[in-house]
Amino acid sequence: MSALANLAKHTIIVADTGDLSAIARLNPVDATTNPSLITAAFKSGEHDALIGEVAGMDTDEAIDYLTVALGKKISELIAGRVSTEVDARLSFDTEGTIKKAHELIARYQQAGVDKSRILIKIAATWEGIQAAKTLEQEGIACNLTLLFTKAQAIACADANVTLISPFVGRITDFQKARDGVDSVAISDDMGVNSVKQIYQYYKDYGYSTQVMGASFRSTAQILALAGCDLLTIAPALLDELSNSELDVPRQLTPSQNIQAKPAPISEAQFRAAQENDPLDALVHKGIDGFIKARDELAQLLQNKV
Repeated sequence: MSALANLAKHTIIVADTGDLSAIARLNPVDATTNPSLITAAFKSGEHDALIGEVAGMDTDEAIDYLTVALGKKISELIAGRVSTEVDARLSFDTEGTIKKAHELIARYQQAGVDKSRILIKIAATWEGIQAAKTLEQEGIACNLTLLFTKAQAIACADANVTLISPFVGRITDFQKARDGVDSVAISDDMGVNSVKQIYQYYKDYGYSTQVMGASFRSTAQILALAGCDLLTIAPALLDELSNSELDVPRQLTPSQNIQAKPAPISEAQFRAAQENDPLDALVHKGIDGFIKARDELAQLLQNKV
């Protein structure tokens, strides 16, 4: 049995890609996308027919149309949910995020995809988390992304979001750059240990929010998190796991004795924690990267349409 099959005994496997052929081949439960993956999918040339359908639309409408059209295609290949990201330019705009989420869900419903098949993906800023809180109360499930700190994780749990996506590899990259090293032992890997700590915190206090590790750099990081609720993995690493026959022991397990939840984190506490955490810079860098990817897609559309 492959390492991937063994991992699937403990964890829900999610494909981190917009590549339809990879999703069809790998048969994950869920799939996640982000602006970079959406842009890569449309740059491939595979979806030029779809691009032809957006002639006459303004850029924002065209990108939303294409994002949902690709999301629908992905939904036809999997049994679970597709994560679809809100425009990263709205990351510090609660009302704007809610409005855009409503628009995306309406587009999916018009395309015949029920909202139960969609996770609205939002950056885990304070404003994004508050938007997710409202959306969850309306029955719209959310995936809080660009998550690097415990304060973000706590605020997301307080908001009862469906799941969070801690970015393992980007934290590890930060650690390597900070320490001036090319590699770190898995036992010392800040990215891996961050997910372990968040998972344990959620399980110790009985939060319903699920943890989906993301942004992996190696299969060793993935296997160190066997037992995490979900793991979203790029196709190259999924293939590597498929071609390995390693045994995969469970590393993360739910708590047996659930404690009373602490008081919710306040906005002031959240902002103070973020300001004093060097990993907060990764949130802003990630948002900037997603905005850049969206701009690249806008330029692609301008050239092709």
